[in-house]
Amino acid sequence: MLTKEEHIAHWLKSSEDDELTMISLFKDGRYTHSLFFGHLYLEKICKALWVRNNNGNTPPFIHNLVKLLPPEGTGLSDEDMLFLDDLNKYQLSGRYPEYTFSLKRQTTKDFTAYCIDYIKKISACLQEKI
Repeated sequence: MLTKEEHIAHWLKSSEDDELTMISLFKDGRYTHSLFFGHLYLEKICKALWVRNNNGNTPPFIHNLVKLLPPEGTGLSDEDMLFLDDLNKYQLSGRYPEYTFSLKRQTTKDFTAYCIDYIKKISACLQEKI
């Protein structure tokens, strides 16, 4: 059976792979997919934080970044939380064809670069709490 620290390490190590994939996809011009992995990167960090802050070692089986975070103590601003809420569309909308086309039109190179920078800022803030 894994310890709490091993569970946290698992989520953080796995998130590192997703960060690399996010950057690689951005370089390849696959912006929607890049933000899908950007969401996944933050989701795993949020799950590591969830494990840190709760008795159990298994975070909820959800993907909503805002719902995974504790109501306070993250150091994130209201603006940060709105960004996370908006980023959630990449984990859901990016999976279903009826949403994919409109999402791809919205996800430009400049927008994706902005989001990646913001994702890294939030990641650093959350990892300080783990």
